[in-house]
Amino acid sequence: MRRTQLSFGDGLIAGEVSDLREGWMEYADRVLADEQIVDAVYEALARRHPKSRSRGRLGAPAEVVLRLLLLKHVRNWSYQVLEREVRANLVYRDFTRVGAGKTPDAKTVGRWGLAVGPETLKQIHDRVVQIAREQQVLQGRRMRVDTTVVETNIHHPTDSTLLGDGVRVLIRTMKQITKIAGAAGTKLRDRSRSVKLRLLEIARTARAKGPLNQGKLKEGYRKLLASTSRVVGQAKRFSGEIAKGVKRAKGPLKQLALQGLRQELEAMLPLVRQVMRQTRERIFRGNTRAEGKLVSVFEPSTEIIRKGKAGKPTEFGKMIKLQEAENQIVIDYEVYDRRPSDSDLLVPAIDIHRAKLGRAPRLVAADAAFYSSKNEVAAKARGVKRVCIPNRNTRSAERKREQRKRWFRDGQKWRTGCEGRISVAKRRHGLDRCRYRGSAGMQRWVGLGVIADNLINIGSAMEKRSRGP
Repeated sequence: MRRTQLSFGDGLIAGEVSDLREGWMEYADRVLADEQIVDAVYEALARRHPKSRSRGRLGAPAEVVLRLLLLKHVRNWSYQVLEREVRANLVYRDFTRVGAGKTPDAKTVGRWGLAVGPETLKQIHDRVVQIAREQQVLQGRRMRVDTTVVETNIHHPTDSTLLGDGVRVLIRTMKQITKIAGAAGTKLRDRSRSVKLRLLEIARTARAKGPLNQGKLKEGYRKLLASTSRVVGQAKRFSGEIAKGVKRAKGPLKQLALQGLRQELEAMLPLVRQVMRQTRERIFRGNTRAEGKLVSVFEPSTEIIRKGKAGKPTEFGKMIKLQEAENQIVIDYEVYDRRPSDSDLLVPAIDIHRAKLGRAPRLVAADAAFYSSKNEVAAKARGVKRVCIPNRNTRSAERKREQRKRWFRDGQKWRTGCEGRISVAKRRHGLDRCRYRGSAGMQRWVGLGVIADNLINIGSAMEKRSRGP
C-alpha cells in the first residue's frame, strides 16, 4: 500500500521542496494519505490477476499509483508528459511519493489507469467528499447542479469518412491475418487506394463553389458503397475461414492471435454495415434520422447532443452531471449512457445530497431546464426551504414577483458558479474531451478530473482557513 522504507535521497528532496509546494498541495497530501482511499487503490491493483497478492515481484505502492494518476489530471497532461515532469521536478517527486526512486514509465502508468476502474474512483470520490465534510469544508446548506457534455475523441463525422474508417480497419486486420495464416483460403484484395480516391472525390464535390451537384455526389457515394460492400464481404469470408480452420497459424500463440483478429473483424463488421445503412438512408432517401445512428466506428456509444450553444450547436460525446455544495466541492458526478432530461435529475440530486451530507440543502439552485412544478413541490417536501429555479414560461404575476425577490436573485447569482466550475473542469482538467476509450474510459476520465478538481478546492479552502481572517 505504501513505501515501507525511505532512502537518504527522499529526506533530502522533502527538505529542499518544503517551501516550494503550491498552497493546496500540503492539505491535498493529507487527504490522499487517508487509509480508505489508499486501500481502495490497493484492492483495485490486486484484482488485475488472480494471484497478484502472492506471486510475482512487488508492484508499485498503491499511494504512488494514486498520486501519479491524479497529478496527471490535476495538470491535464498526457502519460508521456507526466513521466517527463515527475522525473525532472523535485516537488512532483515528493508529492507523488516517487522520491529518489525510479519514475514509472508512461506505459506502466497507463496500465495502472486501466486497473483503477470507475467503481474504485467512485469510492475514492465519496471518501474525499466525506473528508471535506469532516474538515468542515462543506456543510451542505446549499446545492447547485448543472449538466454539460464531455466529447469523445473522434473526428467530425461524415458518412464518407465513417465508411473510410471502417474500410481501413477491416483491410488492416485482414493484412495481419494474411501475415499469420499465409495464402490459404481467400486472397486479400486491397481496395484502400480506390476507397481513398472515392473519399477525395466526394470531398471535392461537397466543397465545390456554387450549388451542390447532387448527381455527382450520389454517384461518388454509390461507388464508395460498392467498394465498402466488397471489403465487408471479404472480411466476412476471412472470419468464416478462421472459424472453419481454413486459415490456421503455426503454433498455439499465433493461433490465439489469429482468433483475436477474428474477434476484431466480428466486432467491426456490424458497425460498418450500420454506417452503410444510414448512408443509403441519408444520401438516396433523404432520411437524416436513421435508427441507431453511428457517428464513430471507434466510439460507437457516442451520442449527438444539442444544448443550444451558439458557438457549438452540436456536440458528440456523453452528458455528465456535476452537483456542488459550498466551496465549489463537487459532491456527485454522473456519466449518462443516454441523455436524460435535466428536469428528471433534480429530485434524485437532492436525495444524493441528503445521503452524502446528512441534511437537506436549505437552498437549491439550477437553471431553467431543471424547472417543473412537480420538482418544486418534491424539493420542498424533502425539506428544501428555497427552490431557486427560474420558470421562463410563466405568465403568473405572482411567480414573476417571486423571481424578482432578493433571495431568488442572489441564489441565481450563486448558481452561475456552476458555469465557472464546468469551464474550469474543462480547461484545467481536460473535461472538454475524453482521451480514454469506451464507456469505462469516459467514466474514468470524468472521475479522475472531478477528484483532481476537488483536491485543489479542498486544499485551497483549508489553506485559506489556516491563514485566518
